[in-house]
Amino acid sequence: MNYLAHMVVSDGTPKGLVGNLAGDFVRGVDVASMPRHLQDGVALHRAVDRFTDAHPLVMQSRARLPQRWRHYRGVLVDVFYDHFLARDFESHVGEPLDGFAGRVYTALRDQHETLPPRLQRAAPAMIEHDWLRAYAHVEGLEAVLRGMSRRARREVALDAATADLREHYAAFERDFAEFFPQLRRFASRASM
Repeated sequence: MNYLAHMVVSDGTPKGLVGNLAGDFVRGVDVASMPRHLQDGVALHRAVDRFTDAHPLVMQSRARLPQRWRHYRGVLVDVFYDHFLARDFESHVGEPLDGFAGRVYTALRDQHETLPPRLQRAAPAMIEHDWLRAYAHVEGLEAVLRGMSRRARREVALDAATADLREHYAAFERDFAEFFPQLRRFASRASM
């Protein structure tokens, strides 16, 4: 899953939100030296990634993407799933996306000094460009994917994958709708 889903399956506290998000920003960081809430968040983040990567519905979604996306299928499906989560956020989570995103952005600002360095650098852009609410619209996804393309190791126009999302929109949506409740149950058990 991508940023939004990782934070949704956290315990919902400011430290839990940031801890789960941190999992994508700890490459090269000694996790054991981080504050306990970040360590716990990274552990849950990694468990969620393992569950997601091995799940048959996620593999089914990845298989819908053409071969040209082979190295990026996982990332693209993660972002597509965040789109469906953001689009119907209140029905999935029970609160408006605006309020949730606001809580996340406040937590990132309040905990800035304790964040891993890569997240310290990314958080201002995430807040300024409102990444979490951008997921709700395909056009917003295109912008998010363009940003990811700029940070990729090799040149790739990931935003072009939104054409594949549009082509198989209903199928991706069905996969997500069946998968997400299973993910929430898994994360709830994994964080105990």
